[in-house]
Amino acid sequence: MKKSLAPAILAALLATIAPGLSQQRATINDTQTVAQLPYQAVPGFFKLPRDEFLGEVQGMASNSKGQLFLFVRAPQTRLLQFDANGNFVKEIGKGFYGFLYAHSVRVDRHDNIWTVDEGTNIVAKFDPTGSKVLMVIGVRPPVSDGIVAGGPSTGPDENYILCRPSDVAFDMQDNVFISDGYCNNRVVKYDRNGRFVAKNGQRAVGTGVNQYNLPHGIQVDKAGNVYVADRGNGRHVVLDNNLVWKTAYTQYGSAWSNCISTAPGKQYLFMTNSNPNGNPPGSWAITGQIYKAELDGTVIGKFGQAGKLAPNFQVVHMFDCRNPDVIFTGEIESWRAQKFTLRTTAAPAGAR
Repeated sequence: MKKSLAPAILAALLATIAPGLSQQRATINDTQTVAQLPYQAVPGFFKLPRDEFLGEVQGMASNSKGQLFLFVRAPQTRLLQFDANGNFVKEIGKGFYGFLYAHSVRVDRHDNIWTVDEGTNIVAKFDPTGSKVLMVIGVRPPVSDGIVAGGPSTGPDENYILCRPSDVAFDMQDNVFISDGYCNNRVVKYDRNGRFVAKNGQRAVGTGVNQYNLPHGIQVDKAGNVYVADRGNGRHVVLDNNLVWKTAYTQYGSAWSNCISTAPGKQYLFMTNSNPNGNPPGSWAITGQIYKAELDGTVIGKFGQAGKLAPNFQVVHMFDCRNPDVIFTGEIESWRAQKFTLRTTAAPAGAR
């Protein structure tokens, strides 16, 4: 009798990440004074129905209408939609075969909703209403030990097999970029129809050029450059649109996630130096900030600090910065989502 692989898969996903993924000091603090960006927390912004609660908020995204999407790990993985005022609208994809262990949600320029599920190895594209699945990239592992069939193997090309993917992004031509994160350590590019185009990286963990140690977040600017949060190496890698290595920003700490503003006007790069799972000794003193920078990596300022009570940050996993003056964060250890408004004028250290 064939036994289910689901418990083994979940056990592997819940296992402790490799020791190389410890907290990292943002070295930019050691060499220069970074301006504090004044900010205002908006308490209680997200309003759930009575007697419902969030779990780990793995993914956070907004669309052009200001609607917000939270991809949550709870007893069941859930994709929740809220309106622009934080009121709960609906759950999307309940019972969807591509949902098992949420990791990221993003919205493309056409307001299509994309989910990245680390447990099913699936990146899925929903239409803007969330009622139709338009595309699936990746292959969900079978629940059985295997399927016996005659003849040679006809399994999918490895370029279409994801292994615990972490994030997804898009360029202005609607090409799709996936950080194929926890075990493939690569970035993969597909065209708008889901056909493989290029990849950068390799399965083995590495610290050099064209190598990664858990690419955990990915974004693309309007010029087509690709920004990869290489979490295990504590750096943000910049690739061109063909996934050719350009440079890496190594001064911003633990590199859990990144975000590029998409509102009209100048684009900014935001990077989170998140305090890691479990708050290991010393982590609170050197992590917890979100940095705002020019696309060339020049720092503008930072805001926030580590802490279990709002409005502090307890492991910001993913965040949304469509409007560079409005930041929405998803946190995994405090099981919450928060809204912040930023002011452009810098403030003295410690000010909010």
